[in-house]
Amino acid sequence: MHNSTKIGTRFEGHPAAPNVTLEQVSFAYPDEQIFRSLNFTVQSGQWTCLIGASGCGKSTLLRLISGILQEGLSGQINFSNGNNHKGLTAWMSQKDLLLPWLSVVDNVCLGARLRGEMTARKRSMAMSLLEDAGLGEYADVLPSSLSGGMRQRVALLRTLMEERSVILMDEPFSALDALTRLKLQDLAARLVEGATVLMVTHDPLEALRLGHRIYVMTGRPAKLSDALIPPGSPPRNPGDSAIISMQATLLARLEGRDNA
Repeated sequence: MHNSTKIGTRFEGHPAAPNVTLEQVSFAYPDEQIFRSLNFTVQSGQWTCLIGASGCGKSTLLRLISGILQEGLSGQINFSNGNNHKGLTAWMSQKDLLLPWLSVVDNVCLGARLRGEMTARKRSMAMSLLEDAGLGEYADVLPSSLSGGMRQRVALLRTLMEERSVILMDEPFSALDALTRLKLQDLAARLVEGATVLMVTHDPLEALRLGHRIYVMTGRPAKLSDALIPPGSPPRNPGDSAIISMQATLLARLEGRDNA
């Protein structure tokens, strides 16, 4: 297995990971205000977790940063390297969305294939990532041959193959069983090290395992809590007493019993 698979160091020519800053961001659908004057920074090279009840606007925030949503937006979303979202963000969703007629390695390379950018370097990179993820022997099989956890590993590698410095994750591990989820969290923490990551999750323990900073979103229009910063470096031991005690703080914020 390769010793270092890091965004920003492994990929030649990969841009440095920027801060992503939202300044006075407001967003509304025709019949509902989602955010009003939201200020929020996703720190460069760190894993930021966003947790909150269903429907509070977490996924909407990811779409705004990615540029998928623009109509109804006011305020500024700035990347500290001076660029906008185009060419900087990659998205990983809860569903793996693998194409069943393509091999595993071709699914990993899907973005390059669709853009007509497939090269020997891209395929070599994909094969190297598959080896890192323990999937090298499955490169030429179809996704139907894989377990749910293996399919989600392929989805993670497909995200990394986009070589983006900002990675947006929308509940990427929630469909997995507990043991597979822990293993994939560990793998993801290693593979995306150095990228600017924003992950939406419903799971307080997942946020505490992976997040350098954790924000709780509540209310409508939605508001964000102050950052909660767990001790140590991710991925953390879920049985650590400090992590267990911080779950109570997160739950209190989710329930509105903590105004921090």
